Amino acid sequence: MANMSLVKNPMPSQDPNVRNKNFSEVALGYTAEQAIDEAQRCLNCKNRACMTGCPVMVHIPEFIAEVAKGNFEEAYQIISATSALPAVCGRVCPQESQCEKYCVRGKKGEPVAIGRLERFVADWHNANATAAPVKPESNGHKVAVVGSGPAGLTCAGDLARKGYDVTVFEALHLAGGVLVYGIPEFRLPKAIVQKEVDGLKALGVTIATNTVVGRTISVDELMNDMGFEAVFIGSGAGLPMFMDIPGINYRGVYSANEFLTRINLMKAYREDADTPIQHPKKVAVVGGGNVAMDAARCAKRLGAEVYIVYRRGMEELPARKEEVEHAEEEGIIFKTLCNPVEIFADENDDVKGIRCIRMELGEPDASGRRRPIEVSGSEFELDVDCVIMSLGTNPNPLIKDTTPDMEFNRKGGIVVNEDGLTSKANVYAGGDAVTGAATVILAMGAGKTAAKAIDEQLSGK
Repeated sequence: MANMSLVKNPMPSQDPNVRNKNFSEVALGYTAEQAIDEAQRCLNCKNRACMTGCPVMVHIPEFIAEVAKGNFEEAYQIISATSALPAVCGRVCPQESQCEKYCVRGKKGEPVAIGRLERFVADWHNANATAAPVKPESNGHKVAVVGSGPAGLTCAGDLARKGYDVTVFEALHLAGGVLVYGIPEFRLPKAIVQKEVDGLKALGVTIATNTVVGRTISVDELMNDMGFEAVFIGSGAGLPMFMDIPGINYRGVYSANEFLTRINLMKAYREDADTPIQHPKKVAVVGGGNVAMDAARCAKRLGAEVYIVYRRGMEELPARKEEVEHAEEEGIIFKTLCNPVEIFADENDDVKGIRCIRMELGEPDASGRRRPIEVSGSEFELDVDCVIMSLGTNPNPLIKDTTPDMEFNRKGGIVVNEDGLTSKANVYAGGDAVTGAATVILAMGAGKTAAKAIDEQLSGK
């Protein structure tokens, strides 16, 4: 029987005043009963508008129909036919601006909770499935994948299922890319990422960690010396940007990348950590995207009072609405329409404050958003001992510097065609290394597109 409720089943979660002191997952997930009830809100539309918003084209009405009948494993098989990382996507994809944006139920109420249902199905499969993946028969072709983030893992998985001998080269000591170093444990438990990586290994994928392509080995050496017939570059965009203001080099100023990597990958918040991090008392996080929310919420869990300093208003925050709401619930203080002009320090060069100026919004700029304009004479100071810059990232220049015959854009992104092919023969690229920092699901879509093109090329289709 159809469920015509205008609102989603709420997501069970930890109490804000409890979770802001621990790194356990905030959202607790649907029960089977909640999942079935939510799935029955789906109208199973013939035109499948929701699918137009999914970069990997998950067959959304079909999987939800199976959930509604209680056939959770069948639902998982439908999702995994096109998505390599359903447990990840169900947690971190911006469904509100993708699949759920086009859901018909959203016209007169809330859309179907597609992301929450995907998460439930993936978690149910991981908890209950016992059959190991079957390694396909080799087709005799070798492909190298640079980077083990969402683009690389997706490309590797799609090719491995077709019988390719795939080796993934990862610069860090643990596979997962931004999924392990960038996204906090309370949003994406690392055991889930490891399970996805283990699934690829079962398909025959080799993971080579501590290998920095562009320094340890070059793209040309992968092809000319190691015998790889094609290379996919999914090395991400890990080079942080900083403001050009006085005091940026004082102790206590971090990029969000470094701060999150220390916490997420190295577990620096633990007392026995090999690479401890400052436990600040007051923190200013400069920026308004999802990464800024992650950094602010991590700092809160270290015991700090935390400010988000953003030059536009609350309505213009680029972060997901859900992440902003979680941050507010956890006690993060939003200082919007403000912009830093100076960081100042004590006699030991340790940060002791940040000077900001108030802003007002003018006419729209090239991005379509109203341009922030300084309000003369409105400067004020925040008493903080730590400043975290979350202003975006660019691709690391290592591959650019060691691959002179490949085309790059002015921001260091790799130039590709619609199939992900670069200007260098048999070399493909996708994800943040091409677009700059974007979403997990868009990177997965790029990995899937490149895998298809590589297969067509090497198989002679």
